[in-house]
Amino acid sequence: METLLGKYGEEGNKLIFKILKRGEHEHTREPDLALRYDLTVPLARVVAQYQNELPKFFKRYQIQPVWRADRPAKGRFREFFQCDIDAIGSTSPVVEAEILGAISEILIALGFADFMIRLNHRAVLSAGIPEARQADALVAIDKLDKIGVDGVTRELAARGIDARAAEQCLLFMQCGPAERPDAIIARLGNTLVGHLAVVELATIAALAESTPAAGRIRIDPSLARGLSYYTGAIMEVSVPDLAGSLGGGGRYDNLIGMFLGRDVPACGFSLGLERIIVVMTERNMFPASVAGGGVDVLVTIWNDETRADALALAGELRRAGLRVDVYPEADKLGKQFKYASSRSVPFVAIVGDDERSRGEVAVKDLRTGEQKSVPRANAAAYLRTQNVERRT
Repeated sequence: METLLGKYGEEGNKLIFKILKRGEHEHTREPDLALRYDLTVPLARVVAQYQNELPKFFKRYQIQPVWRADRPAKGRFREFFQCDIDAIGSTSPVVEAEILGAISEILIALGFADFMIRLNHRAVLSAGIPEARQADALVAIDKLDKIGVDGVTRELAARGIDARAAEQCLLFMQCGPAERPDAIIARLGNTLVGHLAVVELATIAALAESTPAAGRIRIDPSLARGLSYYTGAIMEVSVPDLAGSLGGGGRYDNLIGMFLGRDVPACGFSLGLERIIVVMTERNMFPASVAGGGVDVLVTIWNDETRADALALAGELRRAGLRVDVYPEADKLGKQFKYASSRSVPFVAIVGDDERSRGEVAVKDLRTGEQKSVPRANAAAYLRTQNVERRT
């Protein structure tokens, strides 16, 4: 559990699923294990452990489940899949630009046309706030969407942030994402670190214009991702009809150093699979082949004597690249057809006594009612042709 604690900040630590001690220590009601909160901290540990075996510039993607002790809501789950990409070993803004391009290419391929990428920088958020209070300030700032300006103002005061620094911070955060970098710099006042951070964001945005992210990036001073391990640029992808984001990420140049003893530059992004599915489902973005269950053909069973033959035919069709289901029982054909129709399966394959004797397969199109017998050796090619026509 110590691997996870202290990496996510005050709010993140509250959402870690803790597992209580077992056996003779069960009575203590103390935790000693925890479920994986994200994929980034485990990656940092792996990079630290295998540093001498990895290339200088290491890139990886990973899709696995994570857990949060959170209150479930639309697009928010206690168990969900994160889809991560990370690049280790370079401080160059090319890294951020390439990651944003990759994320954009994924979303475009899925059919999203209206997503926006918001960029900000940890140094911008903490400009003017004493270093000892920056972690406290970021916890409060990250709640802006939930508790509003007045709520954040009260929390900043409760955390000991000077009223003047808090006012300047909130004034800056209320800049719109449409403001130009020079206008944002002007609002920052005399904070060199903040100025340099905005210049870095402008460089990332300019480089990303040469990637699939072109035209979608906005520098947004109100963006504040809550995880405490971020050290530089932070980013989120959102769509208009989802209250939260589809995913987010940023630079975490100090995280690997917590395990290794020296800092290693790193940057990554995570997409939330379930959130993407929620939006795509509500927008009817899935193609019919996916929405209907993703089965091309149902192999029927004529009688108990043909069960082995049906399984063999299903294997032949699958090896040809078709998505095949097998009806498991020798029910009346009408019942098997009805089942296939209920699952939006377009074709059924029938191997009755007559078809077996002739070495044929009867293929029925459930949409048109047309049925055709073809040589068994040609059944896969025939079905593939019919499915190509159906999808175009």
